[in-house]
Amino acid sequence: MEHEPVSDAVLVSNYIKGEEHALSVLITRHKQKIYSFIYSKVYDRDITEDIFQDTFIKVIRTLKLGKYNEEGKFLPWVMRIAHNLVIDHFRKSNRMPKFDNSGEFSIFSVLSDSSLDAEKGMIKEQIESDLRRLIQELPEDQKDVLVMRMYNDMSFKEISDKTGVSINTALGRMRYALINLRKVIEQKNIILTN
Repeated sequence: MEHEPVSDAVLVSNYIKGEEHALSVLITRHKQKIYSFIYSKVYDRDITEDIFQDTFIKVIRTLKLGKYNEEGKFLPWVMRIAHNLVIDHFRKSNRMPKFDNSGEFSIFSVLSDSSLDAEKGMIKEQIESDLRRLIQELPEDQKDVLVMRMYNDMSFKEISDKTGVSINTALGRMRYALINLRKVIEQKNIILTN
């Protein structure tokens, strides 16, 4: 007679009691599902592998600290951890410094919304690549200030030092860059929010 496979709950409690092998059974059992889920969000094997590893590092840490809630089902719990790490990945890779004058240009509040889920992360990636293309069309001096401020997170003082213009000129260029960007966006009728 075939014996029933040991349940996740039993394996988890065995692992907590010090039976290291129980964890590798759990990982093997669920690897495909978790791996596929992560891959469906990031479409990159290396990143998937990294997030998968990080997921289980977090799982191990939580179990070792005795913070795992027994009532919870193991797989949905692990999936939630993986999902959060996917979101973190998108936040890091699409990190855009928050914009001081967000009233000036609402795209940045869209891009730095910290409650992004993975799908929005992908939309955001698309918006960013569109935005980068639009920025290329700006006059050189405006483009430089915008890139230094947005992507290099430099202060206007640093921009002023680097470009050899006054802080006011740098601020002015930034303002014009945003005005011009907005014009281009309106002309091309680009919808930046979904």
